[in-house]
Amino acid sequence: MIFHAISDWDDAYANGPNIPAGDQWPARWVGPAEAFRAVHGGERDIAYGAGERHVLDLFRPQGEPKGLVVFVHGGFWVKLDKSYWSHLAGGARAQGWAVAVPSYPLCPDAGIGEIVRAIGAAIETAAGMVAGPIRLAGHSAGGHLATSMICEDTPLSPAVVDRIVRVVSISGLHDLRPLLNTKLNDDLRLTAETAAALSPALKRPAGSAELVTWVGAGERNEFIRQSRLMANIWTGLGMRVAEIEEPDRHHFNILDSMADPQGALTVAITGAI
Repeated sequence: MIFHAISDWDDAYANGPNIPAGDQWPARWVGPAEAFRAVHGGERDIAYGAGERHVLDLFRPQGEPKGLVVFVHGGFWVKLDKSYWSHLAGGARAQGWAVAVPSYPLCPDAGIGEIVRAIGAAIETAAGMVAGPIRLAGHSAGGHLATSMICEDTPLSPAVVDRIVRVVSISGLHDLRPLLNTKLNDDLRLTAETAAALSPALKRPAGSAELVTWVGAGERNEFIRQSRLMANIWTGLGMRVAEIEEPDRHHFNILDSMADPQGALTVAITGAI
């Protein structure tokens, strides 16, 4: 009989210290993102709300878009912005999709519930600019935010929910209750009640979108467990779910294939599978 328990919750969710050369990220993304913007430009700092961080960038393909991809960045709801991730629009854009990358308000200035509503407003704004089907992707905390858009209490309008055909949660956090045990909660300010209320794994899905949970096989076990948990629960609620554990990928390099038109994540997001 084998028992499992976590004694150090902060280490369980600590990515950088547990990845070789983990201190290279997020700085490692800055150069590729700047280079992508220098070549492709894009529509920058489109306001979707009144706050300084309520802005998004939109990168359109050549010709009429097949639809809209929205990528929601991570950073544990407390750091980073859209400028780090522009190059990740490259794969879907080359496949003919318009790609929106929003910034959003951060904790502790905003609560996670407010951030969920901000992402909803960002998606509504981008959806008003690009016709056709919508595919959402989010990384880490962004996986939580993307998945929240297809929960029963989604902030999105029914018309936009109906356009969402796939959500890809990359290394997503779907049950926020364990974070109550971490120092992160000094900024997140979750309570037992709000952690439960904001956890997609504890809700029913809305709409008819497919869900893909995608995680690196080399990630911290908590991220693998969170992805398996979400896939397991929503499969049991009758949703169409695919569960992927990508070999030889950790929490940061798992995103690399989004920049490649033929990359595994690009294919998963744009729906060529």
